[in-house]
Amino acid sequence: MGQIVFDRVTFGYANQPRPLYEDFSLAVAPGERIALVGATGAGKSTFVKLVQRLYDLQGGRILIDGQDIARVSQTSLRQAIAVVPQDPALFHRSIAENIAYARPDATPNEVMLAAKRARADEFISRLPNGYDTPVGERGVKLSGGERQRVAIARAFLADAPILVLDEATSSLDVETERQVQAAMEELMVGRTTIVIAHRLSTIRGADRILVFDKGRIVEEGGHNELIDRGGAYARLHAVTEGMI
Repeated sequence: MGQIVFDRVTFGYANQPRPLYEDFSLAVAPGERIALVGATGAGKSTFVKLVQRLYDLQGGRILIDGQDIARVSQTSLRQAIAVVPQDPALFHRSIAENIAYARPDATPNEVMLAAKRARADEFISRLPNGYDTPVGERGVKLSGGERQRVAIARAFLADAPILVLDEATSSLDVETERQVQAAMEELMVGRTTIVIAHRLSTIRGADRILVFDKGRIVEEGGHNELIDRGGAYARLHAVTEGMI
């Protein structure tokens, strides 16, 4: 499970004179890890938004496991995709309730297991009321790394076949990133994963890196292969010194 196919997709934003994607096709195999890189506005975030059907296409179709996502319910689509964003949306409720947002019928034990797999149980156990501790408005009582681990715990609990990591470590310090990265590595196992990232550490292990430019894939391959090729990816890598 988890195959994604863009079949001759055309899509443009209303305020743009030309479509960003035009007759765009791509197949992502079940369990494949792909990383999307490119300059701001190249089409990386739009790719992820279209997979989630946050916008309607002007042409073509997107299939998940052979089903056109335009013809399925939003509920079933949400169940197929788990997202760990750069700035997770947390609610002014307890940590347990925030994790269980991914699956409201989860038992306390299932919530705790998800937190342990996300490397979140350790910091949660130090809080005044443990899993019953309120996180504050938008999670203000938690650090950036702690909020990310709550989001990863949600994704573990959701157990969706497709995982989207949208710049999930870009705002973290190196030590916190290492902890979050370890949790994400476990989360990616057995799932089709789409990574948008600036840090090389998240990209290096991808099965396929897709370099976007103005809604087109101008280069694709593994990290070492693309560096050796000396093209767009190698130039991005050289300019940013490991920050894509």
